Amino acid sequence: MFDRFGVRGIDTNITFDDDHYLKNKLKEIDFPEWNDAKRTPCHTWIASADKYVLQYPPGTGFILSLFPAGFRVIPLYVLTSIVAVGFSLLALTFASTIYRLMLVAAFGDVAIYLMINPTKASYSVAPTMMICALAGFLTAKLFMEPSRHRLALWALVGLLIGLSVNCRLPNLLLAMGYCLYLAGAFLVVRNRETFLHGAAFGISLLIGMAPTLIANAVNAGSPFSTTYGGVDVAPPELKLDVLLSYLVDVQFTLLAISAAWTAWLWRIGQGRAQQAVLLVALNLAVNLIFFMTHPIFTPYYMIPIDMLSLWTLLFATLDMRRERAADRAAFPQPAHA
Repeated sequence: MFDRFGVRGIDTNITFDDDHYLKNKLKEIDFPEWNDAKRTPCHTWIASADKYVLQYPPGTGFILSLFPAGFRVIPLYVLTSIVAVGFSLLALTFASTIYRLMLVAAFGDVAIYLMINPTKASYSVAPTMMICALAGFLTAKLFMEPSRHRLALWALVGLLIGLSVNCRLPNLLLAMGYCLYLAGAFLVVRNRETFLHGAAFGISLLIGMAPTLIANAVNAGSPFSTTYGGVDVAPPELKLDVLLSYLVDVQFTLLAISAAWTAWLWRIGQGRAQQAVLLVALNLAVNLIFFMTHPIFTPYYMIPIDMLSLWTLLFATLDMRRERAADRAAFPQPAHA
């Protein structure tokens, strides 16, 4: 759609398939009802607009359209792997002990493995992984390094998470922990600084997800109407088979590591480190509740929150030594007589 129509490709009305690209692709995979619009996969009937539209937000398609035709998926995953390696190398510069070095090495191995499985289960996860790495680094920086630019950092993190929503609509849940933390901080402190931090994050979040809001308005009739249907919009429900699927999946392993790491860092951390841990814990809790009560299981649903949490915890852990050194410099201990 973006190849043919440019920005107008945000309108995914199935009638625009007048070159039969979609039908030909369905025929290639022997889809039995390739010529029936009512049975077209990943398209939803919008009764108010009397049309079938693609259910997904526009971000992943737009990113793929930036690469040369016929050579798009491989470069996307190569770029994602390079970003993962880049942030792992960045983490190495913070590793001041052999134990921290081993931690970063293990983390880097896991990040690269996830580029193979389960990230390849959906093209939308690849750009999400890049955003999670950068957002995790900046989130740790927000708390671990006092900065005059904190307002700008809050805005940048909000923008990144907003942009991730254009790739996967459930990525909006990545912002929930930040919103709860900022709302709580304002209710406790009630000062101009905490208000501005929350406003900067919220406004930037909306700006980042503007393409999806526009796409919803074009395809579903309202910025706040979803193009999803069926089981994706079913009410929350606890299902034993879904819970068991998570328990035996790599997503649960990453979630367990995130939870254990969060508890450990809360116990040994102090001050700014505990604030970062509180935000991560809130985000994990919201996403865990949502996906564990979602009526279907998919091998990558929890990967974004797992990786956002782990990148944040990694850089927060590596930064603790510098935080303590800065505190000692600010409050030197008196010399003994």
